[in-house]
Amino acid sequence: MSIVRPPAVAGVFYPRDGASLNQAVGHLLQDGMKARQDDTDRHGTDFTPPKALIAPHAGYVFSGIPAARAYAELTPVRDKVKRVVLLGPAHRVAIHGLATTSADNWQTPLGPVRIDRQAIDAVAHLPQVITDDNAHAQEHCLEVHLPFLQRILPDFSLVPFVVGAAGRDEVAEVLESLWGGPETFILISSDLSHYHPYAEAVRLDTDTARAIEALDETRISQDQACGRIPISGLLSSARRHHLQAERVALCNSGDTSGDKSRVVGYGAWVFRPEEDMDADIETAPAEPGEVDPGEADQKLLDRHGRELLQLMARSIRHGFASDAPPEVAVGSFAESLRQERATFVTLERNGQLRGCIGSIVANRPLVLDVVENAFRAAFRDPRFPKLTPGETADLTLSLSVLSPMMPMQFEDEADLLAQLRPGVDGLMIQDGAQRSVFLPQVWEQLPHRRDFLDHLKAKAGMASGHWSSGFKAWRFTVRKLPPVDFTEAAGSN
Repeated sequence: MSIVRPPAVAGVFYPRDGASLNQAVGHLLQDGMKARQDDTDRHGTDFTPPKALIAPHAGYVFSGIPAARAYAELTPVRDKVKRVVLLGPAHRVAIHGLATTSADNWQTPLGPVRIDRQAIDAVAHLPQVITDDNAHAQEHCLEVHLPFLQRILPDFSLVPFVVGAAGRDEVAEVLESLWGGPETFILISSDLSHYHPYAEAVRLDTDTARAIEALDETRISQDQACGRIPISGLLSSARRHHLQAERVALCNSGDTSGDKSRVVGYGAWVFRPEEDMDADIETAPAEPGEVDPGEADQKLLDRHGRELLQLMARSIRHGFASDAPPEVAVGSFAESLRQERATFVTLERNGQLRGCIGSIVANRPLVLDVVENAFRAAFRDPRFPKLTPGETADLTLSLSVLSPMMPMQFEDEADLLAQLRPGVDGLMIQDGAQRSVFLPQVWEQLPHRRDFLDHLKAKAGMASGHWSSGFKAWRFTVRKLPPVDFTEAAGSN
């Protein structure tokens, strides 16, 4: 027998009657489409297809306009999207983790929405995923989005989660498990600041908007967005998948309803693949006389190494207490530590690897990358259990800083192989959607150029003999801080 979740807020947040609801959503979407077209005309071109949205979840009279502007971004992919992964914050029931549903369909006045039971089963093994129909029974933050989706998408299934007490990485893990391809769309439901005077709300919401657009969840506090936790998970995944966030609406209830004494903020963002992925990778070769990037990195580590080790230890200690990395005031650090860089953090215990997490492409300030990777190496490396305080007595920390990626110019594969410097070069290769990276340390296991490249191709899913005119390669170097005892790094704070 099919299980149906009935609508809980029809007649309160949106019209109860199907015909009235259809008309209301239609008018909102018509205005949203026009606003989108105006934006397109100003940019002079249309945009790349979106992968995710953040949209508000208040009653339509308050947040319907910004929500419709967000949903207008789905029109280019309306025939491709077959599954919507929808996350929003718990308002009614206190829960731990991400609560999904046992229902087969969710009903609205526009008809049923099919629940993707197969997708839910695929993440049911994750410890943070629970099934709790009570969490959904009176919850509005997901339901209010369904009529918009029903009007925009001709055929889709839903994967709903109400997010309670959970960590950013727990949300990101669920998103990664369900990320899929163009058939899957990610939707995060959140309002912004609540019940501030108009001017204060504008200031707070503008700060939140800038943090979202910088993909920096550390700058968003709980009072800035009720959906801060699911937003944080999306921003983490957006960095991993090289998405960029674009603001399409920002207002508050004072703008939409007229009362500016105590307002609620509403914003909408669309997340798309970066228009030119290579722009994040390619760095012009150094001109004659310029400092070699590796030498510059060594000078940075010589000058700030102890400070970075302190940050790593601080991140791990904070993780023991909070299961999250600490917030970092980036502006308080030297300019060289505020530059976007990619790092690897390695933990060893009694000479054995205990965790290693890193970034390949620079996409956030160096200090943030170090703090995040130290926390993840200690608590999120899937090869190891979470680090415990008792292990720190025998723990050593080390840090690697990657130089910017340098595009290689070559005539053919033989030319590429001849240019490689065994023991020195890290290498990233790409052909179409296939891409993989080896750090310079891999030369210790694969000292011969041909073996190094063939194994790197295999990692990317290419055959060993694969070659094409579109084959690209970037080289980089790594400079390291030697291992330091955790107690020494922590005690120097």
